[in-house]
Amino acid sequence: MDIKVQAMGDYQTNCYIASINGKDLIIDPGMNSLPWIKENVTNPIAVLNTHGHFDHVWSNDIVCKTYNIKLHTPKKDLFMLTMDSYGLGMPHSQADVEIEEDEEIDIEGIKIKFHFFPGHTPGCSMIQINNDMFSGDFIFKDSIGRCDFPYSNVDDMKRSLKKVLSWENDYNIHPGHGISTTLKEENNSLVQWLNYL
Repeated sequence: MDIKVQAMGDYQTNCYIASINGKDLIIDPGMNSLPWIKENVTNPIAVLNTHGHFDHVWSNDIVCKTYNIKLHTPKKDLFMLTMDSYGLGMPHSQADVEIEEDEEIDIEGIKIKFHFFPGHTPGCSMIQINNDMFSGDFIFKDSIGRCDFPYSNVDDMKRSLKKVLSWENDYNIHPGHGISTTLKEENNSLVQWLNYL
């Protein structure tokens, strides 16, 4: 799998294009991401959201309409797709596929697992494709997503951290902001954050 990434907008939110078997999956198309996407896709087949915050979903609608592809969003964050909480003029979007907790889907022969890790948002998920995890705002290099926002939940974050720390396998972690890492590399940091919360 080939992975391209570009930080978008004022919050430098990572938009990813994961290409596998000649097909492109677009993950978290943030602010003004369409021009970069156009330059880097050949056969886009779906848009995937890790969660519903505006800086990750800003270009959902225009990307889906440009390529006539479906939007896949965690069910518990659907309400955020039409919520311009900060008055920034976020374009509204509507999910074509509502993703349940820990649901695995198949898009044109590509298996995709949405691992449910609430805390940062009610539906926050890591998207697994093979050995790669697109972690959104759950796990970053040396950090985790904030849980002091509206609709965040500290207790949910604690449960999510305990859940991911129980995993035995290692994965490549591609976060919503900043540089990539691995789950094993973040183990100590995750334990520290769990103890801090």
